[in-house]
Amino acid sequence: MAISAQLNAKLNEQITNEFFASQTYLSMSCMFEELGLRNLSKMFRTQSDEERGHALKILDYIPTVEGKVKLAPIPAPQETWESVLAAIEASLEHERKVTSQVHELMALAIKESDYATQSFLKWYVDEQVEEVDSQQQLVQVAKMAGHHMIMLEAYIIHLNK
Repeated sequence: MAISAQLNAKLNEQITNEFFASQTYLSMSCMFEELGLRNLSKMFRTQSDEERGHALKILDYIPTVEGKVKLAPIPAPQETWESVLAAIEASLEHERKVTSQVHELMALAIKESDYATQSFLKWYVDEQVEEVDSQQQLVQVAKMAGHHMIMLEAYIIHLNK
């Protein structure tokens, strides 16, 4: 069964959204690197790679349901944030936005009775629960660390063990 034109267009939009998320996290990674927060930088570089993977997964899915991939320009990400905490809080808000986008996609797939796309999107729904949770935890730890970013760096090392 071919995917509807509307759902195809929305999935193409999500590819752009995921690439934008990747670029945003890469920008955050660069900022953290410049501040000497190498573990936080590495964490956000990994997050950037993961978001790119999310985009490619959608890109690979669309042709399997007789859709057409249409890539759009990716907006430039913000380059700096007023603080490390502000950047981390922005990442949480971004994950919440992506969650909303994924839920809208799922709602459309349900409305159209597109069971294949519902099945495909379930992974994204589950993934967003993890993404929001991990960013919420990072915000909490960053708040507790305050100006002692070395504590945040130590927390991230602990996460990666």
